[in-house]
Amino acid sequence: MTGLRTGAALTLAACLGAGLSGCSNGDGGSPSSAVSKAASYASQGASALASATAEAGKRLDDVKNGVDAKAAVRLGTPTTTSDGHMSVQVTADNKADGTKSFAVQVDFKDNSGNLLDTTVATVANVPAGKSGKATAQSHRTLSGQVKTEVARALRY
Repeated sequence: MTGLRTGAALTLAACLGAGLSGCSNGDGGSPSSAVSKAASYASQGASALASATAEAGKRLDDVKNGVDAKAAVRLGTPTTTSDGHMSVQVTADNKADGTKSFAVQVDFKDNSGNLLDTTVATVANVPAGKSGKATAQSHRTLSGQVKTEVARALRY
């Protein structure tokens, strides 16, 4: 979201720096329409992030008898998929006596720590004493340096 605001600010700064007279958004639009489009895009990004965050919270809240398992989960190196989304492998170690599943909320963040997206991956039916794997993928395309972290993890 910060990157989107930065884009809008840079567009506005470029227009102001050009004295507004010759500034356009590249498609013949006015400076104000360029800023408006950038602000609209930022708003859509914020809405998508709010929706993803709410959905992740709901999925974890729906887990019955879940116990904190954040220490039992690790993430691989994030990669960009062919469609521009970010993907990361999730590994969950089951140290319980029986088969368990894991619900893992993975946050995608920029270098400044700003939340870009979040999702929940399920590592299902991991036998006792074994590790299971799943893939977490961002809901939307992300660019630049993206870091991932386990926000929450439940074993059930």
